Amino acid sequence: TDAELDERIAHVRELVRRDRHSRADLDQGLALLAELAHRVLGMRPYPVQLAAALAMHAGAVVELATGEGKTLAAILPATLAGWRGRGCHVITVNDYLAKRDADWMRPFYTRAGLGVGCVLGDSPPSARRAAYEAGVTYTTNKEVTADYLRDRLVLGGRRDLAATLLKRMSGLESSPTDRLVMRQLACAIIDEADSVLIDEAVTPLIIATEHANAERTQAYEQAAALARQLERGRDYQVVARYREIELTRAGEQRVAELTAELGGIWAGQRRAEELITQAITAHELYHAGTHYVVQEGKIVIVDEFSGRLMPDRTWRHGMHQAVEAKEGLEIQPPKETVARISFQRFFRLYEHLAGMTGTAREARAELWDIYDVDVVELPTHRPCIRTQHKPRIFATSDAKWDAVLAHVAEVHATGRPVLIGTRSVAASELVSERLTAAGIEHAVLNAVRHEQEAAIIARAGEMGSVVVATNMAGRGTDIKLGDGVAERGGLHVVATEAHESGRVDRQLFGRAGRQGDPGSAVLFVSLEDELIKRYASRLTRWRARLTRGQGEITGPARARLWRTFRRAQQRAQRIAFVARKGVLRNDDWLDEHLGFAGQG
Repeated sequence: TDAELDERIAHVRELVRRDRHSRADLDQGLALLAELAHRVLGMRPYPVQLAAALAMHAGAVVELATGEGKTLAAILPATLAGWRGRGCHVITVNDYLAKRDADWMRPFYTRAGLGVGCVLGDSPPSARRAAYEAGVTYTTNKEVTADYLRDRLVLGGRRDLAATLLKRMSGLESSPTDRLVMRQLACAIIDEADSVLIDEAVTPLIIATEHANAERTQAYEQAAALARQLERGRDYQVVARYREIELTRAGEQRVAELTAELGGIWAGQRRAEELITQAITAHELYHAGTHYVVQEGKIVIVDEFSGRLMPDRTWRHGMHQAVEAKEGLEIQPPKETVARISFQRFFRLYEHLAGMTGTAREARAELWDIYDVDVVELPTHRPCIRTQHKPRIFATSDAKWDAVLAHVAEVHATGRPVLIGTRSVAASELVSERLTAAGIEHAVLNAVRHEQEAAIIARAGEMGSVVVATNMAGRGTDIKLGDGVAERGGLHVVATEAHESGRVDRQLFGRAGRQGDPGSAVLFVSLEDELIKRYASRLTRWRARLTRGQGEITGPARARLWRTFRRAQQRAQRIAFVARKGVLRNDDWLDEHLGFAGQG
């Protein structure tokens, strides 16, 4: 009965709280929670979801295919961790998913004897404090890291927790602990763990204050104007692979000539070259629609991996101001950093770290090396019957986009739903324009239209639906097939460009063929794609020969070129890994010499 179920759950909860439980008690607790999920939520966890719960409870990152029910799997280890009385943070990729999951699972947690909190971007300090006091707290990586930094600022130079608490108990002076919002970092369960722990690992979260400087603001505007007078190839070179600009000898001399009469901040040759190089970088390597969008007269960064807007994030070291100057916008005052930490460094502070994602095996070595967590690959609940077509390679971007449109029109005519994945906002808008011209109704999901994200992606499996989405926009929202779609072949995914990380491509393909549904996926690439420009530039010598009378490249040449694409992708992944390792060494040095994290 329900009463007996509640009684037995309460018994196991008390054993876990007092740390007097055995493995058999945990197994029984998991079985009771699975039954509770069925009665409260109407969903009974599959064996693979129970296996995922056990693996995450043991501190592993679980690879669970798209559509296998990661949200339900996460509540089981989160409840076991919450019963210990030290809190559990369930980390999601955006505010919408954090609120959705907290509200959705609240009845379950309540029956299990736990409170559930939710920390969003607009949550006031009092609400944050209450949310972190709950047994389970849903939030995003950005919010939990920012709260940690703010708490460190509140504590200031105090390293001795015992002394701080004694002063608070004595009542002789006000204690900074009254203004803290978090408690200890006991347990974190991270959804889309590969995105948070790998792709965004070295992204620093910074708390800064505005530092007005009229001279520097004017210098950014002057640098933008001066940079337009320099010529690519003669005065500077673009190193695409490392996203760098290098001035030539002629360029250095030209800078000296252009700034000779300016004085002030331009008096030093080294500083003048840095400012103009930064302005050239903004012009050559930061593109509207790909790296940022302009909204209400401000630069808003676009997340490279998710395609989502990041309105609270800015580029460092004056790059944000350089892009504003390039676009002719009002330049915001430079900011002075008061606290910073990388996501990589922050998540290593948790006593217990676990996660789940659809793509983890490629990052197995790195997750073990950096976070000391293993990867557990789990089978699908039902066999995957998705058809993965061979990649189609084209000599030029125009030929590729023409072929994408023809292919989508062909599949759309059968009534099957089509999900088109693009790498940038600009590419999604380009596809949208072509579909509109062809008279194909569709929905667009990108950083500019993120408000409708969940609703759009949830309808992507309906008969005749065509959805254009940037990268992994819509991650966390299930795509269920509409009536009659399975009989016609299921959802068809079209990837329009290979990403630098093969995991992102695999995530997109995984949107088709969920839970044993039929589906298919195909990748379209060209020799003018960003991946080739940056990591296989020697192919530029082949393009002229390949374009003569040939749109799509077939036969033996196709196989050779595809191997080149794969090597370019592997090279990109190696370079990114080296960069993350460099940040890790710096983090370890900080922990050893500065004791930033302290002991507690």
